[in-house]
Amino acid sequence: MSEAHSFELLRSTAPDLPRRGRYTTPHGSFETPCFAPVGTVGSVKGLLPEQVRDCGAELILANTYHLALRPGSNLIQDSGGLHRFMDWSGPILTDSGGYQVFSLAGKRVLNDEGVTFWGQDAGKELFLSPRRALEIQTELGSDIAMVLDVCAPHDAGDMQLREAHRRTLLWAEQARQIHRERGGAASGQAVFGIIQGGLDPELRQASAQHIVSLDFDGIAIGGVSVGETKEEMDQVVSWVTPLLPEDRIRYLMGIGDPNDLFESVLQGIDMFDCVSPTRHGRCNRVYVPEGSFNMRNAAHREDFRPIQEGCTCLCCRRFTRAYVRHLAMSKEMLAGILQSLHNIHFLEQLMLGLRQRIGDGASVPDLREWYRLEYPGWQRVTEGGS
Repeated sequence: MSEAHSFELLRSTAPDLPRRGRYTTPHGSFETPCFAPVGTVGSVKGLLPEQVRDCGAELILANTYHLALRPGSNLIQDSGGLHRFMDWSGPILTDSGGYQVFSLAGKRVLNDEGVTFWGQDAGKELFLSPRRALEIQTELGSDIAMVLDVCAPHDAGDMQLREAHRRTLLWAEQARQIHRERGGAASGQAVFGIIQGGLDPELRQASAQHIVSLDFDGIAIGGVSVGETKEEMDQVVSWVTPLLPEDRIRYLMGIGDPNDLFESVLQGIDMFDCVSPTRHGRCNRVYVPEGSFNMRNAAHREDFRPIQEGCTCLCCRRFTRAYVRHLAMSKEMLAGILQSLHNIHFLEQLMLGLRQRIGDGASVPDLREWYRLEYPGWQRVTEGGS
């Protein structure tokens, strides 16, 4: 990996144990394990960039598919790139459109050449191939680009799953060659490969071995949080992590539930992203150590405490539950803004706590005890594991 992009493992451990690291990009570094808020169309919904940064976020994610349709990657390139366009100075990761292969299954045609979407959002056709997906992400100017992959549903049949597995690896090979032709990470943009394979351990392990052999700048695990159970997701991670090289950053895509973050960090995952904290914030669901609750509940009508005692987010420093509930009941946009700020801050504090303790050498039992005491409402039913 080039000097512009590097991953430093600050605490080296066995492949399936928690890690502490730092990933450096041309737009700064981010500490791991980390959570990246999602700014799908170049905006973490409702929040100014400085508010997102103040929550503790160092990395954000944007969506290749949506930005290619509106306003168009050429316009963003002409503006000076996505960082300047949205005024975010830190690292940005862009996905490839692979998730839309899953989520827009009824509005696309898929073959070995790529995927054609039609009529969605901007009302125009969009074709993505391994090359075109990387070209768009280069035009956007993100620090980290993802390869185009096929995300199969959790209940996919054997034939559909094997075909998605085959095509994902075919496209990964093409993307790796394209990345080499462009100079690799020295070009200023890193490219991460994606492991697929659904709930089939043999396919997952074969996918992991193949993606590792292609020597991408980072390695992602895709195709989770698409309908499978928590136990099945944990299984997928456990099948894959022992096969991953220690010197490459590991990214579990689309994960934002506090329990999922915690359990996956314990298995050696470094980075996560999800829309959940802002989506829940806009729907008046807020996170606290005792679990989550709906801010519109009548119990909060005369509650003049902050959402979370001791929380240092802007919402909790300045406003009461009674006020935020009033905003929610009045359908004021400030309710979603404040609740989103709090939820992102909550997840970033969880990541910060894990980083500090892993860096100090805490064992897995130590981390579980800390999590049990600090986040009593977020416990998994199963407390086992190494």
